[in-house]
Amino acid sequence: MSEEFKVEIVNPEQSFLLKEDVTEIIIPAFEGEMGILKDHIPIISFLKPGLIKISSKSGEEDYYVEDGIVEFKNNCLSILTSSIFNIKDVNKDKVNELLKEAEEHSKNSEITDQNKYLVDQKIDILKTIN
Repeated sequence: MSEEFKVEIVNPEQSFLLKEDVTEIIIPAFEGEMGILKDHIPIISFLKPGLIKISSKSGEEDYYVEDGIVEFKNNCLSILTSSIFNIKDVNKDKVNELLKEAEEHSKNSEITDQNKYLVDQKIDILKTIN
């Protein structure tokens, strides 16, 4: 019996990724990192800044995501996000630019607690990528 399921990632510009041989995915959900295997219960959740780790028959891939919505049902995981990139394809300048912007935003005296939490998450993840 197959242990694979389908993952589709969509951003505003395009259908970013479609894989049908995924065996496990780890997503940075608001509730914490969430691992999903075939036949997981249906879920809908929001993403926080972090890494999406995809394990499939064709190998492992890591993607940085800033936000989004995740839905899993009928062994199909759909991710809608406004910002995503493959870790292996990004250059250091892009990561440094995103990190600098996040650090500037974090210093804003009028930032809400929720936004501060998300910006701090973003900073931590970008530092690990760098």
